[in-house]
Amino acid sequence: MKLILAIINFDDANTVTHALTKRGFSSTKLSTTGGFLMAGNVTILVGVDEEKVQTVIDIIKEHSHSRKQMIPTTTEMSYGYYPSMPVEVTVGGATIFVIDIERFERA
Repeated sequence: MKLILAIINFDDANTVTHALTKRGFSSTKLSTTGGFLMAGNVTILVGVDEEKVQTVIDIIKEHSHSRKQMIPTTTEMSYGYYPSMPVEVTVGGATIFVIDIERFERA
């Protein structure tokens, strides 16, 4: 058995979980916050047999899209912060981890 952890953009969370459910996969959705932009993310947990891992990854990839976003940057000076030009960054997509599960029980 494997545990898939997928960190995805908040905007894609419902689409991903609905697609997983439609294909017969149960998932748990956790609200998380990214460290770089301090933006809302969602971490989805899916437990599956090893032969279904690629199917779950394909569903996540199909429904999590990267996008461009403008963010303000600041420069710290001795008297405070001074705004500078906004920077375009790529956000979204998915970061996926697949973990071996040694033991699984329902209590």
